Amino acid sequence: MALASFTARFKQFVTPDALRSYLAEFISTFFYVFVVVGSAMASRKLMSDLATDPSSLVLVAIANTFALSSSVYIASNVSGGHVNPAVTFGLAVGGHVSVSTALFYWVSQMLASVMACLLLKVATVSQDVPIYTIASEMTGFGASMVEGVLTFGLVYAVYAGGDTRSGPLRSIGPLVIGLMAGSMVLAAGPFSGGSMNPALAFGSAVVAGRFKNQAVYWVGPLIGAAVAGLLYDNIVFPGHVSGRVNSDGTTGV
Repeated sequence: MALASFTARFKQFVTPDALRSYLAEFISTFFYVFVVVGSAMASRKLMSDLATDPSSLVLVAIANTFALSSSVYIASNVSGGHVNPAVTFGLAVGGHVSVSTALFYWVSQMLASVMACLLLKVATVSQDVPIYTIASEMTGFGASMVEGVLTFGLVYAVYAGGDTRSGPLRSIGPLVIGLMAGSMVLAAGPFSGGSMNPALAFGSAVVAGRFKNQAVYWVGPLIGAAVAGLLYDNIVFPGHVSGRVNSDGTTGV
């Protein structure tokens, strides 16, 4: 009986529509990570001293804005365009996606990030894949708080962007999300890296083989995402349900 129930539930998450949504998350996350990490590698190659050249920060922020806006846009009609385990977690906490769907999304996002960083490593040959690090004067707790605040802003924009896409300004939603991410990178890049995305930090760490302070890019973002989802749904906009339906039948932002 239990086995039959498990099999029935599992089949729910491997339907053609569900598989398309996982693939959409993989593709969008792959190109997002490829652009963000690739822009960091490009700036390192072109500039002799990244520590004192602010243009490198601007380059990465702009790349983040364009890549995230585009990635969210191309996947929004299929998977919702999460492109980020923290966003998926925030939507799951808010009840917009099921836990099972969130786990499948996480696998797609993490695998895509690792593959994108691996491709960059193989293609560039002589360059190391950069990892996210915190400033020497910061503690892990402080950096985690910064990443949590940044991710709160990003996920809050995702919730608001979901409302925007269901209204007359729906096309602006992905752009707003990308602009929020780019501005956050400008604000916190020199301190915590401005990742806001556990998959982004994880993929580069796996390929580089260095996991120092990796918890910073998980704990802070996941807490910030959860708080953003709960606050938006229960206090700022209580009783509101966004318009799209996920592959498993639940509503999502």
